[in-house]
Amino acid sequence: MVVHYSCENFYDRGENPRSPRTTYIAVRNLDSGQTKSFSIHLIAEQRGLLDSIEQHYDDLEREMLLTFFDAVKERQHCLWMHWNMRDANYGFEALENRLKALGSVPNTSVPESKRYDLSRILIGIYGVKYTRHPRIESLMGQNHISARDFLIGQQEADAFEQKQFVRLHQSTLRKVDVLANFAGRAYAGDLITSSGWRELHGRPILAFFELFREHWLVKILGGGIVLVGLAYKAWHWFH
Repeated sequence: MVVHYSCENFYDRGENPRSPRTTYIAVRNLDSGQTKSFSIHLIAEQRGLLDSIEQHYDDLEREMLLTFFDAVKERQHCLWMHWNMRDANYGFEALENRLKALGSVPNTSVPESKRYDLSRILIGIYGVKYTRHPRIESLMGQNHISARDFLIGQQEADAFEQKQFVRLHQSTLRKVDVLANFAGRAYAGDLITSSGWRELHGRPILAFFELFREHWLVKILGGGIVLVGLAYKAWHWFH
């Protein structure tokens, strides 16, 4: 599953002690391409509250998060791919903490062993200089992936403040699509990056030689070579 979510701006919050409100979550099945959405405005529409949505933000957000964690519980066998969802500022813990702040408790969580940070995976494959910052946007440009409907984090926060829910909806869906695109291209070996030959092949080659050096057969051969050398020196000494 590929997961991404949008929220209020978690920087420049001044004296506001409240954690950023989660506004939209999208989950995409990497195999089937099917995407499931969780959002405040969709629940408001279902409940006939679009005209008074601001007065019900807390209740709507709580219901959205409860529905999301129900979906997580149904997918306990799945692996979850994300982009930098690593801590209580922005991540799985942030979603759990936000639901707790709204008076409810998640009925499940995504185990750390099933969380896969695509941003770190790409660094592991291609090296830290594989693209410029901001990495998602730069990598999209390098691979000619359309930025249609894509909003950066601040733009998403602004869209929520301005009640541009459709734009926010489309942006979050677009981002899980982009992450799935990155993953698919990397798996196929078709992802275009700025990495040179050394970054792509240097570490695997070093790893191969390290593995080769530690292989039991190599150690035996190495020991044999040493014995042959000693025997030759002994023969030369006595003759």
